[in-house]
Amino acid sequence: MASVDSGAQSETKDQAATSTTAATDPYNVEAAEILASSAQHMPIAQAAPIYEQILSLFPTASKFWKQYAEAHMAVNNDDAVKQIFSRCLLNCLHVPLWRCYIRFIRKVNEKKGADGQDEIRKAFDFMLGYVGADMASGPVWMEYITFLKSLPAQNAQEESIRMTAIRKTYQKAIITPTHHVEQLWREYEHFENSVSRQLAKGLLSEYQPKYNSARAVYREQKKYVDEIDYNMLAVPPTGSFKEEQQWMAWKRFLTFEKGNPQRIDSVSSNKRIIFSYEQCLMYLYHYQDIWYDYATWHAKSGSIDSAIKVFQRALKALPDSDTLKYAYAELEESRGAIQPARKIYESLLGDGVNATALAHIQFIRFLRRNEGVEAARKYFLDARKSPDCSYHVYVAYALIAFCLDKDSKIAHNIFEAGLKHFMHEPVYILEYADFLSRLNDERNIRALFERALSSLPPEESVEVWKRYIQFEQTYGDLASLLKVEQRRKEALSRTVEDGASALESSLQDVVSRYSFMDLWPCSSKDLDHLARQEWLAKNINKKAEKSAVSNGPANLDKIPAGLASNSNASGKVIYQDTSQMVIYDPRQKLEAGIPPSTTVSGFKAASNPLSNSIGLAPNVFDEVLKATPPALISFLANLPIVEGPAPNVDIVLSICLQSDVPVGKTGKSGTTQTPMLSGPATSDLSGSSRSRPVPSGSSFKTRDRQSGKRKDRDRQEEDETATVQSQPLPRDVFRIRLIQKSRAATTSQTGSVSYGSALSGDLSGSTT
Repeated sequence: MASVDSGAQSETKDQAATSTTAATDPYNVEAAEILASSAQHMPIAQAAPIYEQILSLFPTASKFWKQYAEAHMAVNNDDAVKQIFSRCLLNCLHVPLWRCYIRFIRKVNEKKGADGQDEIRKAFDFMLGYVGADMASGPVWMEYITFLKSLPAQNAQEESIRMTAIRKTYQKAIITPTHHVEQLWREYEHFENSVSRQLAKGLLSEYQPKYNSARAVYREQKKYVDEIDYNMLAVPPTGSFKEEQQWMAWKRFLTFEKGNPQRIDSVSSNKRIIFSYEQCLMYLYHYQDIWYDYATWHAKSGSIDSAIKVFQRALKALPDSDTLKYAYAELEESRGAIQPARKIYESLLGDGVNATALAHIQFIRFLRRNEGVEAARKYFLDARKSPDCSYHVYVAYALIAFCLDKDSKIAHNIFEAGLKHFMHEPVYILEYADFLSRLNDERNIRALFERALSSLPPEESVEVWKRYIQFEQTYGDLASLLKVEQRRKEALSRTVEDGASALESSLQDVVSRYSFMDLWPCSSKDLDHLARQEWLAKNINKKAEKSAVSNGPANLDKIPAGLASNSNASGKVIYQDTSQMVIYDPRQKLEAGIPPSTTVSGFKAASNPLSNSIGLAPNVFDEVLKATPPALISFLANLPIVEGPAPNVDIVLSICLQSDVPVGKTGKSGTTQTPMLSGPATSDLSGSSRSRPVPSGSSFKTRDRQSGKRKDRDRQEEDETATVQSQPLPRDVFRIRLIQKSRAATTSQTGSVSYGSALSGDLSGSTT
């Protein structure tokens, strides 16, 4: 007895904990599963509230509906079972739930004789009309056929009716792509042959192609269905990987069904598409795009009424979705139902006190389209009194008056009225300036900028200053432009630490001044260089950055924001936190400095972390370096330091060897100029910009690629073996193949030593 009490107490504690979790996270799937499992062991009086709580959050969870119905069936509460099925069947097109419904119908009507059998037959027809297209509906078709075969026949006429019903059911089943389509075909063949072999021959030959098509479609459809998780509960999208995978799986399946792969009539095809959408909504119940796609498909198919019903269901499922409300209103308005559309817009406005600015704007546009200028004007006058009315409403109605009503005077008055309330909004100032620019009102534009800049704090006036400068570039002369630029520097210098340096003129000002749209007076490389110089200039006096500038940037705190005049962003824009960014430099390394060296031995010292990261023993790594061409060593030396997981070196080298990078242009002197990826061929890893000569030569020469130079090639291989690659070859097959490829890529003239670069092809270093 004590153990039973302790078990009950433990179950009560678990249920209480689960209820707490559900309160904090109502769509917690694990908590719902635990609650449903515990409800199965409770009396129906205690379990019913739990099921109702779960199903209020997961109204399309067919397995919970099934458990709920079975709990009432166990106590023979038929009225409650009927009520449950009436609530869930049409929204949960899931075969297990519907088979539970059939069991209930057969249980209730099995002792009612002919009337009961007729009710059961109607229930089967009702079920197959909704879930007969499911791939898992094969057992349902078989159960129905078995039921029909069991019906008694009192005379020949009833026997004929029974056989006709069985035949029609078979013929529907064998053209439906299900898991049991092949078994159903075999049973149909046996059935027809048992009735009449002569009649069977004609019927089977007629339905053989249809069956073959259904079987082929089933095999193709199964690929899409296998990707779908039918045990998933419908929860609001969280962006998890599994949810995205399921969304994509359903999208692919719906696209497949819309293509009518079985080439059936449009009515049957549309019925399957509807079934697919209804099933999809069982699991993606909270996805706005699925509801919208479903309604739009109905509208394009010509069934506007069905589309409206889908939108109504969608808003019941997602009552807070303004997007779906606008889409629904758009559908109503497009078909001329103005009053229903108006009701939707009014639902977006609510009581008018807490309405969003966007709701006001869209309703004004709706009134202007359908009820005219006066209705829109009257509502605007009321909306601007709302405490939530923002500058967006003023801008929107002013543009309506200007663009649609062609009344620039009213638009100007609206902007002026809004300026009394929104002088502190840079975006409003810029919109007003754009409007005045359309009027070509140069005097008022300049006056607007002066009024705004006199009231805006410097940190919020950046975008206004930019637009002012752009205005002077278009309307003013050089003197006025330079004057505004200098005033801008003086105003913004108070927002930076080093105000004196901000007042100095720089080349960036000239670049900004003489650029237009996407045209610049310098190359993109020069722009990057200027941006880097700008950052260095800002940090040149910082003691903490002196070492980073002299030894190569290591830990950079800031990155230049680029040329200020090139920004198209407006005020009240959230910018990236550039203080957390660092300038990329292939030479930078977060640890202590690396001793500069360009020789093989020096590179070994700098590459010890690399050998450790790829798991090579030091002696093995040294052997690999000795057998590596200097050009490849130079390339590896200029690679950025990898902090974190290191790439697979073998894969990187194999890609480099297979790459076809063109050789540089040949000059008049016959030398080939092949630029390296980052810096000189023997770049100093410590950050120094000083270049050093290649160990074996000072110039690169073009080589003869003719196939007849076989002797030169052999002599070249001997030279390489005697110098750089004099060490014994590694035993690793991949290393040997790597070296052979690098040798095969090199040729040279007489008296030269060649190094095959894994990146740039054939480089020849002269020793003469």
